[in-house]
Amino acid sequence: MTDTERREEEFDAQVAELMKPDEPGKKKKKVHKKWSRKRKILTAAGAAVILFAAFRACTGGGGAVAVATTPLTKGDVTEVLSLTGPISGTDSVDVFSNLHSEVQALYVKEGDQVEQGQVLAELNTADAQREVDIAKNAYDLAVAEFEEQATAAVNGYAKAVQDYNTAKGNYDRSAVLAQAGSISPVDLETARNAMEDAAREVSSYRVENGQPLPAKSYELRIKDAQYELETKQEALEDTKIISPITGTVVRVNTKVGRFADETGDTAEPLFVIENLDTLELEIDVSEYSIGKVALGQEAVISADILNGDTVTGEVTAISPTGEEKSGGSSERVIPTTIRINDKDSRLIAGITARAELTLNEVHDTWVVPGSAVMDREDGSYIAAVKDGAVELIPVDRGVESDIQTEVKARGEIPLEEGLEIITSPDAGLTDGMAVTAVPGA
Repeated sequence: MTDTERREEEFDAQVAELMKPDEPGKKKKKVHKKWSRKRKILTAAGAAVILFAAFRACTGGGGAVAVATTPLTKGDVTEVLSLTGPISGTDSVDVFSNLHSEVQALYVKEGDQVEQGQVLAELNTADAQREVDIAKNAYDLAVAEFEEQATAAVNGYAKAVQDYNTAKGNYDRSAVLAQAGSISPVDLETARNAMEDAAREVSSYRVENGQPLPAKSYELRIKDAQYELETKQEALEDTKIISPITGTVVRVNTKVGRFADETGDTAEPLFVIENLDTLELEIDVSEYSIGKVALGQEAVISADILNGDTVTGEVTAISPTGEEKSGGSSERVIPTTIRINDKDSRLIAGITARAELTLNEVHDTWVVPGSAVMDREDGSYIAAVKDGAVELIPVDRGVESDIQTEVKARGEIPLEEGLEIITSPDAGLTDGMAVTAVPGA
């Protein structure tokens, strides 16, 4: 075997080793990060270029450039959006209490199922009951004062009307006598003043529908006292902490003997209740991809807890507004909600899961490795090997997956089954350049 043949054989073996898939169950000596299939292919293609360059150098640099190729075929391409986010219940409430009262009894623990309206805990009622008693006394006093004033108004108004009638009769008689010259004008004026004073006294009373009533302020006092009493009664009722929803108790941040309004420096709720019958996944979709996401779109959900299994989900909400992406990026993201369809999914609230959304897919189309497409100023190209020379074929990109790209002919050169496509063309390749195709890379 000549040196050249030996080098070619070594090169073929190295390329084959790079492209060989991982053996299941085989323990690797040292792995820092799991490589995707796309990364393996791109790395292998890049390594192939380096190895061929080395091969050419060893053979003196003469002859055609060796290039790794793969036959052009038709296939399917699926563009997938993959994002991670937290799992949560579809309905969640934080239960607080603003009463400075000790927790007297706890009736639930974390993990318990509760119904809407169920009592979770009870607080000491002594202070709240005392406040109710005080408010009730104030209300009763306001009512009693109103009733006293109502009686006084009826009696006072009746006397005022009677005094006015007497004064008016006296004035009428004085007016007749004054015309006859029997009394002086001064006496008539005195009678008129007495009548007007009596009329003002009558008008000073508050009368509605013929019924004399106490001053408006007494009614307002009753309303204020009633509002205060109702507030204190609600506070007394609030000493029973109830669940606003049906769900699962996921957090209990208090204990017997602790004041209900003191749950730590972070003002944690007494209880966190979540409806875990249906779970949701919250993801942030880039502004560049959100146009391909729609309500009702299916998602495939995976998580470490599923041990390789997946469950299905459905996009149920897309926020009408975007927000800043974390990390100081200028890119905007749109909060999106995916409902988990599987009831017994083994997913739990609070963990992180991954959602894969199919954004676009095509079938029975021309497909090449993603690394095979070159982007130049005048458009995209793929490089084929024909009769030992490079042929640059103008193409348009179509649907792209992690490792494959759909291509469509752009121009007069047709795409044909079996055409040898350079898997990782160098930017310096030109039409007509002599190359040696090495299939199978």
